[in-house]
Amino acid sequence: MELIKPDTNVDFLKYRWAALTFSGLLILGSILSLWVKGGPNYGIDFAGGILLQFKFHKAVKTSDLRDALDKLDLGQVVVQDFGRREDHEYLVRVEQQDTDLEVLEKDIEKALKDRFGADSLELRRTELVGPKVGKELRRKGVYAAVYAIIGILIYITWRFEFRFALGAILALVHDAMITIGVFSLMNKEIDLPIVAAILTIIGYSINDTIVVFDRIRENMRRIRRQSLDRVINDSINETLSRTLLTSLTTLVVVVALFLVGGPVIHNFAFALIVGIVIGTYSSIYIASPVVVFWENMRARSSKRAKAGRRGARG
Repeated sequence: MELIKPDTNVDFLKYRWAALTFSGLLILGSILSLWVKGGPNYGIDFAGGILLQFKFHKAVKTSDLRDALDKLDLGQVVVQDFGRREDHEYLVRVEQQDTDLEVLEKDIEKALKDRFGADSLELRRTELVGPKVGKELRRKGVYAAVYAIIGILIYITWRFEFRFALGAILALVHDAMITIGVFSLMNKEIDLPIVAAILTIIGYSINDTIVVFDRIRENMRRIRRQSLDRVINDSINETLSRTLLTSLTTLVVVVALFLVGGPVIHNFAFALIVGIVIGTYSSIYIASPVVVFWENMRARSSKRAKAGRRGARG
C-alpha cells in the first residue's frame, strides 16, 4: 500500500529555512514558557507532596474546593479537574506535611464533607512522595533521556557517519524540547509516565530518521554524480510513503488511547500524539537539512584551508 506515488518529487530542502525558523520559534516559545513558569509543572512523582483523588456525585467548582480547604492551613494547595467532566473527579495536591498521612486524609475528607455533604464524595486514592525521593526521580529521569541520546549518537556514528548522527541527535533534542514546551504551555504535569513517553518519542523518531538516512546512504553510493541536496530530496521522497503510513497507523492507536483510555494514561497518550507529529516532521525537515549544513560547512572550511595554503606558498 502506498499513499504517495513512486514518481513524487517534492523539493523538501527548498523549505528548510522556513522549517528551521518555525522550529526555532517553537523551541523559543517552549523555553519562554518554562522560564515564565519557573520550570516544568512537576507532578507528585517529582515535586514531592501529597495527592488525593476525590469523586463527587455532582459537579462542584474547584474554587469552592479550595475555599473548603483553606481553613486547614495546608500551605500551597492545587485543585484540578481529573478525567472527563461528567465523572466529577478532582485531584487535590498539597505540600509535604509534618502531619501523619492518615490524619491528613481524614482532615481533608472531613473539611470537604462539611462543605458539600457527608454522602457527596468518596476518596479514590492517596499518593505520598517525599521531596528527596522526588528530586532523585527527577535526576534519574534526566539521566535516562541523556543516556539514551548519547547511546544513539554513538550507534549512528558507528553505523553511518558523524554528520548523520549530528542530524539525528539535534532532531531528537528538538522533539523532546517541543513536547515539554507543549506541556508547559498547557500547564500539564510532567511525571514518570511522561518521562516514559519522551523516551518512547526518542525511540520512535530515531527509527523514522534512520530509515531516511539509510536510503540517503544507498543513493549516495548509487548516484555519485548528483549533488547532496538532490540525493537527500530523492531519498526523502522515496521513503515518504513508508514514513506517512507508519506515522498515521501509530497515530490512530495513540489517539484511540487518548480518547477512550481513561484519565490514567491521558497525558501519556497526549505526549505521544505531540511526539509522533513532531517526530515525523523533524525526520524530514530537521535531521536531513542538518546533514546538508554540516557538509556545506566542511566544504567551505576546506576551501578556506586550501586558499590559505596557496597564499602561504605565494
